[in-house]
Amino acid sequence: MILCLLSLNACSSIAYYSQAIGGQWEIFRRSQPIENVLIDPATSAPLKKQLTAILKIRTFASEQLYLPDNRSYTHYADLQRPFVVWSVFATPRFSFTPKQWCFLIVGCVSYRGYFSEAPAQALAETLRAQGYDVYVAGIPAYSSLGWFTDPVLNTMLAWPSHDIAGIIFHELAHQKMYIQDDTAFNEAFAMAVEYVGIERWLAQNGTDEDLATYQQSQKRHQAFTELVLTTRNHLQQRYQENGAPDKLHAAKTAAFEKLLAQYAELKKQWGGYAGYDNWFAKDLNNAKLLSVVTYHDYVPAFQGLLAEVDQDLQRFYKRVAKIGELPIEERHKQLGL
Repeated sequence: MILCLLSLNACSSIAYYSQAIGGQWEIFRRSQPIENVLIDPATSAPLKKQLTAILKIRTFASEQLYLPDNRSYTHYADLQRPFVVWSVFATPRFSFTPKQWCFLIVGCVSYRGYFSEAPAQALAETLRAQGYDVYVAGIPAYSSLGWFTDPVLNTMLAWPSHDIAGIIFHELAHQKMYIQDDTAFNEAFAMAVEYVGIERWLAQNGTDEDLATYQQSQKRHQAFTELVLTTRNHLQQRYQENGAPDKLHAAKTAAFEKLLAQYAELKKQWGGYAGYDNWFAKDLNNAKLLSVVTYHDYVPAFQGLLAEVDQDLQRFYKRVAKIGELPIEERHKQLGL
């Protein structure tokens, strides 16, 4: 996830700019080197264990995955809240074309992030009143693209260890490669690096139980993602037919009812595993599907590119960099999108 922090232009209000600077300052103020946290008598044993493991993950990221070797994720900050930012996604009622927010340095992105939930929800209400489908997502980590020292956050630590490693690999991948005005490209690239990074980390440092747990979670996540993508594809086709609004609304309602029924069947196959219940509980709409599609739609293309270079990450990064230099239409064509 990329957070727009760095500049003010016509698309960013003074209020938004102020909260972004204030939020980044709070992170900076609360950050301290992990080494200092480890020697602090007040640090709990579980936190020391997690942070010690994270330092090893951070070294692995640079030495084995060739991700940026800097001070990011060598510091720790406890923000005393469950998420670092809340991101707002929005689409028209009968479209999956995301609303874009544009900023200097990072270009245009398909979400808008806030360091507290209230203004994110306020924007969401404004957009709903304008007729948009809207989804507000709590985000555990983000990348400042190397402009700041991104710390490990308490918001990341509730996840299993392989997911913590994945978050670090994902956010460092954004520092490695970022293409302006192409959110789907950036997030899919980072997801591809995250997946291969976790696999290699567990192969060298995990137990058989760790690997089995990760593989099970990946199977569930792939099944969830396929449900979402299938629903998106079906609805996208219906929207492109340009039918009457009442017919499109009926088709949309039926598609989400089917999605819920399919999820219920999937849970039975999982033996009742309920890890996605909260996601399905409310706000099923185009924007919520988009929040998944943005991260996963193009991942197979990047995984195929990695396979073409025999899983050599250094060659992979060079290939991706060359593709990233192309105009967006040609870039997507090169990836087979």
